[in-house]
Amino acid sequence: MDRTRIIQVDEKVPVGQWIPLSIQHTFAMFSASVLVPWLFGINPAIVLLMNGIGTLIFLIINKGKAPAYLGSSFAFLSPTFLILANPNMGYQYALGGFVVTGLIFTAVAILIKFVGTDWIDVLLPPAAMGPIVALIGLELAGSAASNGGLILSDTYTSINPKFVIVFLVTLGVAVFGQVIFRGFAAAIAILIAIIVGYVLSLAMGLVDFTAVGETSLFAMPNFMFPKFNASAIMIIIPASLVVISEHIGHQVVTSEIIGRDLLKDPGLHRSLISDGISTTLSGLCGSVPTTTYGENIGVMAITKVYSVWVIGGAAVFSMLLAFIGKASALIQTIPAPVMGGVSFLLYGMIAASGLRLLVDKKVDYSKSRNLALTSVVFVTGLSGAFIKIGQVQLTGMCLATIVGMALGLIFFLIDKAGLANDKE
Repeated sequence: MDRTRIIQVDEKVPVGQWIPLSIQHTFAMFSASVLVPWLFGINPAIVLLMNGIGTLIFLIINKGKAPAYLGSSFAFLSPTFLILANPNMGYQYALGGFVVTGLIFTAVAILIKFVGTDWIDVLLPPAAMGPIVALIGLELAGSAASNGGLILSDTYTSINPKFVIVFLVTLGVAVFGQVIFRGFAAAIAILIAIIVGYVLSLAMGLVDFTAVGETSLFAMPNFMFPKFNASAIMIIIPASLVVISEHIGHQVVTSEIIGRDLLKDPGLHRSLISDGISTTLSGLCGSVPTTTYGENIGVMAITKVYSVWVIGGAAVFSMLLAFIGKASALIQTIPAPVMGGVSFLLYGMIAASGLRLLVDKKVDYSKSRNLALTSVVFVTGLSGAFIKIGQVQLTGMCLATIVGMALGLIFFLIDKAGLANDKE
């Protein structure tokens, strides 16, 4: 297998390559996917099952034309914590909000079906979309560094040299593997990096197998049914804006990576309604809301493997893990610095994809509007500024998206009025 060869979206690969490529995708998504249910205090098995089902639904509805993996959304952490902190509510009330959120995604998707996507270039011109996409990766950079033990926090009150060594070795294998590895090894450099980091962690005594010993070989995911409460729903709903913005950004950057306009074919309405159906089903079954995953985009950017067959295989593998208790527990023993080392590269690739969008769209920074748009979006996203809608705090990439949309619309109106001095 030529390391420079691109495996296209609809391309099938031999079983000997398909299995490790799919496993690589699952591993790359696994850490973030199970972190959300762990924070909520629910069994991650149900999340692995519903993420896999949601991904297959996405691939089918999008006619196998859009490579995306649906994983656990981080946008709902804050509002869900508010619900869990209420002694009169519990996680089932958050599930009710998730169901409504999924229905909102579906309604927006139907609207897009009839009004089209031309409005995207008006509200989010390339000079705004590029930095917004970059912020998707930049916002996550701190998480990767924290997992690597490079940042002091409540979890890590001092720098652990073992963590740093594992982090650097894992990152080094992932980075240099892209350049040095030959043939098929280059395509699974991330998986190789995880294995190398895990073996090194074993040697350093950083792996705890207690949970594996306590878990039965086969286990049924814990299903939970939603309860609907108007107050809880209103707390959850504002987070929908975050996911919709994130979804559009992910589809744009994926389009840039694979060289196809996914907003037009299969269409933004198809991808968004897929996410809506997945999130609704997840809420009905006791899981967490889903979203297209930045980790998946990073894996594709690095490996040049875009095949929906590979991503579908990852979804099936995730579903199988949901029923194999010991396998799921074993994967959860992967130390944080290993996943941090891999994520460090993946998140950087997402950020770089935003810059690539600016280059590919030939954004002219001699025009003051483009310079202003990019500057304001970047500073808004990285400044820590925030606004609150109800109980939900909008900051980072989400707030930057809102600001970028407002500026884009204002510049459009200025053009229409003939007031611009640098009209494109």
